[in-house]
Amino acid sequence: MAIDFTLAPEHEEIRRRVRTFVQETIIPAVSGFDDEEKVLSRDEYIRTIFELRGKARAEGLWLPHMPKEWGGMGLGHVALAMVQSEAAKTRLGPWVLNCQAPDEGNMHTLLHWGTEEQKEKYLRPLLEGRMMSCFAMTEPEVAGSDPTLIRTRAVKDGDEWVINGHKWFISNARRASFAILIARTEPDMPEGARGANTAFIVDIPQDGWNDVREVETMHGSTGHSEIVITDLRVPDSQILGGRGNGHKLGQYRLGPARLAHCMRWISQAETALDMMVERALNRYSHGSLLAEKQGIQWLIADSAMELYQCKLMVLHAASKIDKGEDFRTEVSMAKHFVANSLNRIVDRAIQVHGALGYSTDTPLAHMFQHARWARFADGADEIHQMRIAERTIAAYRATGSTKAATGGLPL
Repeated sequence: MAIDFTLAPEHEEIRRRVRTFVQETIIPAVSGFDDEEKVLSRDEYIRTIFELRGKARAEGLWLPHMPKEWGGMGLGHVALAMVQSEAAKTRLGPWVLNCQAPDEGNMHTLLHWGTEEQKEKYLRPLLEGRMMSCFAMTEPEVAGSDPTLIRTRAVKDGDEWVINGHKWFISNARRASFAILIARTEPDMPEGARGANTAFIVDIPQDGWNDVREVETMHGSTGHSEIVITDLRVPDSQILGGRGNGHKLGQYRLGPARLAHCMRWISQAETALDMMVERALNRYSHGSLLAEKQGIQWLIADSAMELYQCKLMVLHAASKIDKGEDFRTEVSMAKHFVANSLNRIVDRAIQVHGALGYSTDTPLAHMFQHARWARFADGADEIHQMRIAERTIAAYRATGSTKAATGGLPL
């Protein structure tokens, strides 16, 4: 069995081009966006983003995750990993390449589940950067980690569905032209049944879709909306993926999306480690540089080892997706491990920077706030641990060995 961690020459060239574009085009253009002393109007902000998007398209760095016949780069998940990690060296990198969440996941979902009419009306403008979207599943009254408990109801009325419910933490809702909304359509199914929900495409804004507020988080108002849905009427033709397939569609969407998050988090972890080493090499205290002190070396070593593990896990999970193999356990493991490693690596970098790291003079404080979110976004730690344990036990029961649950690797 050949194990080769090198990229094909054409993919290595793509990585070089993405890295150069991020460093020489995106970062200089957005360098003042987070400067509190610089007043930037929304028009300036949007104009800059669209100018950068035009340059990305001209460079052939547009939609790295989508097939070529839909205007994308046609990359597999292994190649996509290196593009996402390079793009995430700056906060707006994925937006410029049009591979940001939640649009990225919605593009995959529409491509796989949408009718031809739905693809033309919603997917194509999304790919062309003329629309943005959101995914409305999470609710305040029930555990977001268990979508079978969703209380939003859709009731058939002739050729339409009348929807009532309550959603929150709906990322991108205020910028979106449409939502993929998950609602319960099969009231007679027992609690926990996976065929009770249906996905609808909802044009927004419209009557019945009420944007209550933008939920304030520990890093401010960042586009996570609370939505109250009251007698929202949706035509039967707006069902996405077939009646009763809402749970299956959601899981299909979230698997690769979780791994894409990991790809971007690896970039943040690497940035934090670079900053920690640079600080250690340039800070003198108590007779020596920080880099010469064993305690600091341990922090650096632990971070380097964890980042190595993160990269291996993501590459292996991505290779399983590309091969069409069952990747659920590997993605769950990667999502849990990378999210927690990101928290630890950024935290260590802050510690080495001292009070400077706690301030907003470096990006570390902002990175740490986002890192904490990573441990429950797209599945809380505990849910992934539960699923990993279930599959490990099932593997042992089936074969007398846990090998299949630990990557199925030739070791």
